[in-house]
Amino acid sequence: MDRQHIGSAQPARLRVEVRTVGATEVLTPVGELDHHTAEVLRAPLDHALDAGRSRLVVDCSRLEFCDSTGLNVLLGARLKADAAGGGVHLTGMRPVVARVFEITGADVVFTVHASLAAALPD
Repeated sequence: MDRQHIGSAQPARLRVEVRTVGATEVLTPVGELDHHTAEVLRAPLDHALDAGRSRLVVDCSRLEFCDSTGLNVLLGARLKADAAGGGVHLTGMRPVVARVFEITGADVVFTVHASLAAALPD
């Protein structure tokens, strides 16, 4: 085990896949979201909001870790999306990621869906 990187990741250890489905921007972070990689997710969230897409779905099914910095990126996007009349929807939360949201109480400020299909509008 690489003890130098427990709970943290190098920027190359997170990538974000982005696609547009109708008026919804779907972002899929892959890897670890923490203070080293937060900007990798913040940038496409901000880009989507700046482009007028205020309904964001973050598919967390491939997110292996999320610390408080990552949580703050999502909370910041939620505030901006709400102000623009949209929102941030989360889906596919792995237990280790869901636990961070439960412990902090952040799970009650997001709309959480069981699947990506359920998060997308008809």
